Amino acid sequence: MQFLLAFVVVAPLLGAVAALLPAPPGLKGKNPDQAVLRHGVTVTGAVLVAALVLVAGFDHDHPSTMQATTDISWIPALDVRIHLGTDGISLPLLVLTALLTFLCALHSYFKLPAGPSAKGFVALVLVLESGTLATFAVLDLMLFFLAFEMVLIPMYFLIARWGGEGRQPAAWKFVLYTLLGSVVMLLGLLLVGLKSGTFDMVALATDNGRGLTTSVQVIAVLAIGVGLAVKTPMWPLHSWLPDAHTAAPTVGSVLLAGVLLKMGTYGFVRILLPVAPDGMRTFAPYLAAFAVVGIVYGSLACLALARPGAKGDLKRLIAYSSVGHMGFVLLGIATMTPTGVNGALFANIAHGLITGLLFFLVGAVKDRYGTAGLDTLSAATGAALYGRAPRLGGLLAFAAVASLGLPGLAGFWGEMLTLFGAFDPADGLSRPAFLTFMSIGAFGTLLTAAYMLIVVRRVCMGDPRAVAGDRDESRPAAADGPGRGGPAPHPVADVQGYEAAAWTPLAALTVLAGLWPAVLLGLTDPAVQKLLAGGKS
Repeated sequence: MQFLLAFVVVAPLLGAVAALLPAPPGLKGKNPDQAVLRHGVTVTGAVLVAALVLVAGFDHDHPSTMQATTDISWIPALDVRIHLGTDGISLPLLVLTALLTFLCALHSYFKLPAGPSAKGFVALVLVLESGTLATFAVLDLMLFFLAFEMVLIPMYFLIARWGGEGRQPAAWKFVLYTLLGSVVMLLGLLLVGLKSGTFDMVALATDNGRGLTTSVQVIAVLAIGVGLAVKTPMWPLHSWLPDAHTAAPTVGSVLLAGVLLKMGTYGFVRILLPVAPDGMRTFAPYLAAFAVVGIVYGSLACLALARPGAKGDLKRLIAYSSVGHMGFVLLGIATMTPTGVNGALFANIAHGLITGLLFFLVGAVKDRYGTAGLDTLSAATGAALYGRAPRLGGLLAFAAVASLGLPGLAGFWGEMLTLFGAFDPADGLSRPAFLTFMSIGAFGTLLTAAYMLIVVRRVCMGDPRAVAGDRDESRPAAADGPGRGGPAPHPVADVQGYEAAAWTPLAALTVLAGLWPAVLLGLTDPAVQKLLAGGKS
């Protein structure tokens, strides 16, 4: 078990190098791209299996203890170490990353996005996976920063080279926002390490800020928090996200929403809460205020996009919904209570499952109709998925109601726990202020339900024969038709086998987490309790 986590982190990087090498003659297959795509499925599958073995070997009786650790000196002069480990906070995120990357590789094997080369695509996805896994596994501040930055270049090229319309500006916006935030974050990380005398995250969490003055903690939280907030993304630093999602290929959107957005909130929990508690307590009300503004703003933006005649794009709408959902995560963190932080971690995983599924489904709808425009897909122009592709329509409706927080599905528990945390925040925080934040957040859940149900009505419902251009006013309505004449529209393919293979695990885990939340909370709660107590069990 000691080196299993190291294998999980390093294997995708080695796989990326191998993907760029010429394929052996016996493995080339009929299509030149087939071998490298199969290689991507194999490597991501092996990483997923290793992650599941890690879960099986994890000591579930002591989830607050760092396990599967590796600790090797790297830069002795700065006391920077290759220190890896996992506990109940990071283990679910490691498994989520491995699962979503494998499903994306499997989906791409059957439907590769149009772009320069399959080799480059597979190599970039594997580098992206390695950087994300490393972010959740490293226990050294400098390694965290390197892993945090490692994902930028592959995601930039996935958007810029394999994306759709507007991909170049969207890719540049993504990189510039995140790089500028990361420069400020690096200064904060260096400040913490130099003032405390160590970059080791476990030692810093155990010290619980006692080695840092309040002023240093405040500066560190401000600097590090800006970089983390950009990646989350927190309003008003979110504007790169809708453009990036709209332009990205389907698998890029799935990975961006499913795992990359979790890196920022994970940093708040793993670094700022235990390392600079006094600084976090100073900024917690402001963080909560930005969070609830993001919840309402994201929902209102989605309502505006869902309005008939607004020319809203479905991918863009889901991107704005992520701003709202991540607002709940930030609100839970801002409460600085076990209930709120557990809710934030649960909402993180739920968002990865549900929004990953939503982007898969929207990508499938766009492939079938050639557009993700809501006005084109609305019932008035005949998307009518319930009638034309019932399984696809049913899955889209399922993901939508999961996203709005229907009880019994994963989206419910995270939002409820964060609101409970805001009802009774940590000592030293203004309860009237957080009660106000709780009320605004609860109002945001109503707005979420409104726009998601509008999307379901416009895309899934309607007359499957009522397609624009089908009607001929000079001809009577067809005898067997439900109201319009002219020929029936071309059939739309329902869920294909490879799509079902990629989507079913996400739907099943959404139900499992909704019906049995203790599976996840049993891992996170002891680790959160220890984290907030300053490393004391």
